Amino acid sequence: MTHRLWNAGQIILMTATLLALGSAVAPASLAQQKHAPQTAGVDDTKMGPYRALAQLAYAAIQKGDHATAAKLVRILERCWDKAEDYGGDTALSKTNHDLFEQIDKAMDVFINVVEKSTATPDMTAIRAAYNAYLDKLKLAD
Repeated sequence: MTHRLWNAGQIILMTATLLALGSAVAPASLAQQKHAPQTAGVDDTKMGPYRALAQLAYAAIQKGDHATAAKLVRILERCWDKAEDYGGDTALSKTNHDLFEQIDKAMDVFINVVEKSTATPDMTAIRAAYNAYLDKLKLAD
């Protein structure tokens, strides 16, 4: 039986190959996100919980679980309204009203396409609304 030792060049090549494969199969939404500290997979940023709820709703739609997706976007909207619209002096609507409006509108579009999805949802519209919403959230992190 022959034992083969790997040299440094082979290890570097294998590592680079694995990294390239991993990034090639990563969902587009994950590639768009910046790397913030996380707890249990939720970014520890002001917008992290909203992003996490949107991600869960999007994943549910992709799996065909429309009822769960609809529940999650309703929770997203209620949490957003309570914290960022009526949440006091630190609410985004008070600290940056223009950005609040941009995010709120993008969120409403995402919520509407998810809630209107049927057994054959328009994944192109859902993906576009989802990505637009995540892009707006990044502006507030």
